[in-house]
Amino acid sequence: MINFYNVTKLYPNGVKALNDVSLSICKGEFVFLVGPSGAGKSTLIKIIFREELPTRGQVLFGGKNVARLRPREVPYLRRKIGMVFQDFRLLSQKTVAENVAFAMEVISASGKDIKKRVPEVLEQVGLKDKLNVLPKELSGGEQQRVCIARALVNSPAVLIADEPTGNLDPDTAWGLMELLEEINKAGTTVIMSTHAREIVDVMKKRVVAISQGKISRDEECGVYCDEL
Repeated sequence: MINFYNVTKLYPNGVKALNDVSLSICKGEFVFLVGPSGAGKSTLIKIIFREELPTRGQVLFGGKNVARLRPREVPYLRRKIGMVFQDFRLLSQKTVAENVAFAMEVISASGKDIKKRVPEVLEQVGLKDKLNVLPKELSGGEQQRVCIARALVNSPAVLIADEPTGNLDPDTAWGLMELLEEINKAGTTVIMSTHAREIVDVMKKRVVAISQGKISRDEECGVYCDEL
């Protein structure tokens, strides 16, 4: 589904964020990206999403070269990817339902489809009774569930979560991970960047470790481990 072939990302300031990375992620996988801050995890995610372009190498998503997409094709790529961020990025003046609906509005979904789909996905993440609540009235865990609902509402093939548990207490974090696992079991590919050692060690998913811009370890049923 997603293939990196000898990908290097060099920024104008001389920082080499990724160095000759080759990686394949198959449909339906659950992959943890681990490694120290500044290792290259976020850059890898940004390249998948076409927020950054590789300096060298190729990135294929569903067989298409991401770097060669025309500007008008990029929104169609992004419809296949749901993004969940550590800092939530919810619209503070919109209700929970309106935040989720906004993701459908930007792709010109019909009002009928929005009215049907938004309650469905909010029920999926356990927030069916919070449709008309503002983000500031929610706990951190509930806000992150809204983010997941927003990421899922257009039925993406891939869900990418960048440190989604970073601002959550342990119990709330585990509840979120149970939700992500359910989403994965339903067929959505999940890629999660994290520093949460215990979560990675307990869940025993595929672990891709990145250190100094290179893949230092790629293990099925892996653990967090300290990277040298």
